[in-house]
Amino acid sequence: MKEPHVRWVVGGTAAILSMAADKITLRSTCPSPPGSRIEGAVEGPRPVTLRVKVHACRRQPDGAFVLEGRALDLTRADREALALTPD
Repeated sequence: MKEPHVRWVVGGTAAILSMAADKITLRSTCPSPPGSRIEGAVEGPRPVTLRVKVHACRRQPDGAFVLEGRALDLTRADREALALTPD
């Protein structure tokens, strides 16, 4: 499976690990504290602006961060574009 790649406005990148309804989990190169909102652009054939209200941020042993939160303001077309697709 190919993971959609997010480039954060504040710098850094992330990969979408899972997405169900409005809940989203990302593996990010930069942290974002619970309660914050982080915004980025998803690269691909249909560009999508992704805004996430962060509920949890956990540092991983390799230095990456797992962000869990709620995707904000996504249209149905945006959700379909973010769905994990085969290579």
